[in-house]
Amino acid sequence: MKSVVLILLFTSQILYSQNPVGLFENHADIGNPINKGSVTYSMLDQVYQITGSGYNIWFGRDEFHYIYRKISGDFIATANFQFVGKGTDPHRKVGWMVRANTQEDAPHMSAGVHGDGLASLQWRQLKGAHMRDPEDEIKFTKRNPQIIQLERAAGVYIMRVANPGEPLQEVGRYELNTLPDSVLIGIFITAHNKDVIETAQVWNVRIDRPVVESYNAYREGFIGSRLEVMTITDGKRKVIHESKTGFEAPNWMPDGKTLLINEGGSLYKVSIADGKKEKLNTGAANRNNNDHVISFDGKMLAISSHRDGLPGGGSTIYTLPLAGGEPKLITENTPSYLHGWSPNGKELLFVGQRGTTFYDLYKISSNGGMETKLTNNTGYHVDGCEYSPDGKYIYYNSSQTGTMQLWRMKPDGTGNEQLTFDEYNDWFPHISPNGKWIAFISFPTTINPNDHPFYKRVMLRLMPANGGAPRVIAYVYGGQGTINVPSWSRDSKQIAFVSNSEKAK
Repeated sequence: MKSVVLILLFTSQILYSQNPVGLFENHADIGNPINKGSVTYSMLDQVYQITGSGYNIWFGRDEFHYIYRKISGDFIATANFQFVGKGTDPHRKVGWMVRANTQEDAPHMSAGVHGDGLASLQWRQLKGAHMRDPEDEIKFTKRNPQIIQLERAAGVYIMRVANPGEPLQEVGRYELNTLPDSVLIGIFITAHNKDVIETAQVWNVRIDRPVVESYNAYREGFIGSRLEVMTITDGKRKVIHESKTGFEAPNWMPDGKTLLINEGGSLYKVSIADGKKEKLNTGAANRNNNDHVISFDGKMLAISSHRDGLPGGGSTIYTLPLAGGEPKLITENTPSYLHGWSPNGKELLFVGQRGTTFYDLYKISSNGGMETKLTNNTGYHVDGCEYSPDGKYIYYNSSQTGTMQLWRMKPDGTGNEQLTFDEYNDWFPHISPNGKWIAFISFPTTINPNDHPFYKRVMLRLMPANGGAPRVIAYVYGGQGTINVPSWSRDSKQIAFVSNSEKAK
């Protein structure tokens, strides 16, 4: 009987010590605060609510509540944070923490926001050492950010912050080589008052494992992918499907319940409700890439699929019923990369290379036939051509002014008008079905303007269809395959996209 009791006690200790929640393996109070903390996780909207107390995270020991998981190597952790209520102490804190272990005096690095809006990078160099204030080094501060990102890159910790709509701004970096390679990464909250419990909500939580800069997906293989949907009004994101191998480019199906993606040369329908995947019959076209577009009336699908032994890898455009079937050849000449349907369904837009080193924009009847060249490229790159829902414009991206920017023109190729004017490289303009908005992807300034590579820190941005100031709607580790094709919901309230991580859960 005694041995049975010991076994039961041991089992209960194991169960108690492991409290998985959402993306995290465990949560616990650190430093034994008088008032215990807690965390809840909503599966429906993927939002965490964390409560915690504690005197502080400071001096030689800490008291706080922590939700965490183990991680090794480099990572990029990003989330939205917001306190609930006015709070008691202006120095209450919430944010990201990287910690050597769960001991109260462990070395750690934290990137957090205080109750009074102060955001800063703080750290404990050694076990039991006093915390380092940012003012000991450089004053790494910004007021009232909602989005906090903490990146580890070869032992250097980088804190970036933003308010909704803004690009992330670096506010601090510090090399902390006393932390081991295998650490805990998670979300913390402390009340800065041992007698008080504070609460915060945290959403859009992503922990990405980046690849090295020289990584080549085509040569070394695709990394993990997440299929996400996002509500435009509040910016809240939800992961609906994950895979350890690469998939790309979601289209929103007309039923509003399903997304279409490409993976391994095939196309799949994915249920938004439960993430279940079903292969779409594309007949003999079995080397499909990330260029697949649904007609405005929701009846037809156009795809790009590769044929062997032809120029540029042989990317060829086909059409077929959206329900699936044997594809019809549209473009004899290659390479041809599909990007859009005309609203009346009679024409297709694509990017093609025809006997030169340059790509141009073309249109062709959806029944095939003669191609019509819409641009005359002489040294720059054009891509991402898509009709507006009213048929009055073709939107596209071009590097003719030095960086990749968004443009539009009339359907006959005249009246070219530049729409974005910033330092980023903007690709793939997608017009909302109500014709009011453009969603697009922005690559960093370090990228060749004519390239749209995999696996970079990119932004999804939104702007009025007639031009205006863009605002950021998502911070994503991705790039090629994230949002190559039209991905708006039919009611113009949501978009779908793909993000990446080296080891997707």
